[in-house]
Order: sequence, then structure tokens, then C-alpha cells
Amino acid sequence: MAVLNDDFPPQLDRRAWLRGLAGFASSIVIAGIAVAVLTGALKKLDIAHVISIAQATDPKLIGLALVLIALSYGGLTFYDLFALRTIGRNDIPFHAAAVGSFTSYPIAHGIGAVALISPLVRYRVYRPYRLGALDIAKISFLTGLTFWLGNLTALGLSLMIDPDAFGWVEYWPPALNRLIAAALLCGIVAFVVWSWPGRRSHRWSLRLPSGPTVLLQILIGLFDLSTAALAMYVLIPAELGVDVARLMAVFIAATLLGFASHAPAGIGLFDATILLGLGCDDQDKLLAALLMFRILYHLIPFVLSLALFGGIELWRSWHGAAQRSDRRVQLQPHDAGNDQRQAEQPDRIRRLAIQPHPDDDASGRANSRPHRVGGAKRQ
Repeated sequence: MAVLNDDFPPQLDRRAWLRGLAGFASSIVIAGIAVAVLTGALKKLDIAHVISIAQATDPKLIGLALVLIALSYGGLTFYDLFALRTIGRNDIPFHAAAVGSFTSYPIAHGIGAVALISPLVRYRVYRPYRLGALDIAKISFLTGLTFWLGNLTALGLSLMIDPDAFGWVEYWPPALNRLIAAALLCGIVAFVVWSWPGRRSHRWSLRLPSGPTVLLQILIGLFDLSTAALAMYVLIPAELGVDVARLMAVFIAATLLGFASHAPAGIGLFDATILLGLGCDDQDKLLAALLMFRILYHLIPFVLSLALFGGIELWRSWHGAAQRSDRRVQLQPHDAGNDQRQAEQPDRIRRLAIQPHPDDDASGRANSRPHRVGGAKRQ
């Protein structure tokens, strides 16, 4: 920590600490409100009845939801691939980018604190490709940019199509939704125009995506988000009469608020937003659909990504240990010869030390007469 503190002025350290503390406090407040709202909503529901509804769901609908979720996570793999290509790492193959996306997002979102956990997971996954901390920071920034561009575009379009999406909020008129939608879409268009020639971030030495690439980012984010929302739409019973556009708007709002809370998988805030936002008469059926979506979209990928990440770490540890063992085995014959020569070396030196030298003895006898210094006889 002392090294880090030496790199930045104390004012910046203090400001960053205060901003982090404020963000953490606001997240706690948001999460507390969400848990209180969700607890109040759950008190009115029969949990046993909810579970029975979930168990009676048509398996074909569950299978279709699984296909849509698989497509959503498939689109998610392009987040890292796009970021890697943007920073110039064309040598990293697609399967490595897919592993980086599939492990970092579910693990970080499942544990909470995505901004902290996700870079750590990516750093471990991309370790064989020698990506530094700055490269991981660039990837995290670009993947986050893709996420926000896709979410905000989808939110603007859905609110423009269905301005009554947040009619459940008191004093929230449809005109306000239209205004928000227009502002979001105008902001996205302005960003595309601004980035069209390509910009560079001097702070990170990063060339930002150009206009056509930004459009590709938006499409990737829209695909990922739309397939996830459709998976939930499939699980909601048709008799509830939930419109796709309304579900999309509420789903995006729930996702963004879940990220803001930093809670594991947005628990509490995501669920409360879905239950209140869709505002169905039969809350038991809606909660049953939400429960199944949680299991299919969050729990199963979280377990699979943990298993994959743990398997990769174990394999690398075993493989590294095996390589070190093979290296020692290969060096043993050569080292044995060296050890033998090193063992013989002291004996040879010792023999040379005690061996008599005839020439020295002869010269010693020859010089046994009195020594002269400077031609004078020394007594």
C-alpha cells in the first residue's frame, strides 16, 4: 500500500477513497430498500404454491428458455473477443476469449462486486497469454462499454415502444418515459457520431472503438440482453398478459439496478423490480417464473463457471508440476556427473597439497646457505 500511495497525490487518494465509500454506502441503502420491498411482497405470497407452479411448468418451455439462455451466454463470449481485438491481441483464439467471458461474468455477478472480481478472474484466465494489469483494465473497460451501450439502447427502444412500462411508479407519467427514451437514444447516436473517426484515450494509451465498431458493440449487447429477456418471457404464463416491450424495459431496469446494488446476482433489487414492474394480478405465477429464471440464468451458469475455472486452475497446477518434475529427471544424469566431479575436486586439491615437490625441495636445499640482501651477508 505504501508503494501505491507514493504513486498518487494524497488528495487523489482521499478523493478516490471518499468516492468509493459513497458508492458503497449508496449500494447498501439501495439494497436495503430493495430487500424491504421484496420482503413485503413475499409476505403476501404462498411459497409452497409458488414452488408447485414452478414444478408444473411445461418442460418444453423450460427447454426453450435454456436454449435462449445458452444463446445469451454465447453472445456474451463476444464481449471479450471484441475487447481483445480492439487492443490488438489478435493472437488470442476465440475459445480463450469465450472462457474468459463465461468465467468472469457469472462468477463476478454471482459473488457480487463485478468491478473487482471480474478483472481478477480474467487475469488468471489470460495468464498464459501474458496480459498485464493494464491490458485487463482495458478489456474490462471495453466489455463494460459494450454492456452499457446495449442496455441503454434496448431501454430507450423499449420505453419508446411502451411508455407505460413504469406506470406502477406513482407520479411517473408516460411522457417522462418518452423523454427518457429520446434522451437515451439521442445520447447513443451522439456517441456513435463522436466516435466514428476513432478516438484515443491518452490516459490508458487505448484507441477507442470507431463508429462502425461501436455499432457492432451495440448489436452484441442487444443480442445478449434480448435473448436473456426472452428466456424470462417464455417462462411467464401467457394468461398474465405481459407485453414483450414492457418486460424488456422492466428487465433492463432490474438488471441495471441489480448491478448498482453490488449484491450477488442483484438479489433483492432485481426481484423486487420485476415483481413491482410487471405488476401482475397473480403474483404467485410471476414469482414462480422468476424463481425458474433465477435457477436457469444465474445459478446453473454460476456453478458451471466455477467448475470450469477451478478445473483450469487445477490442470495448470498439475501440468506445471509435471513439467518441473520432467525437467529435474532430464537433468539428473548430467547433474550426477557434475556432482561426481565436484566430489573428486576436493580430493584432488588435497592430494596436490600434501604431495612432495622435488623441485621445491631441491631449491630449498640449494638455498640453505645464508641469505644476502642487497649483496650484504645476513646473519
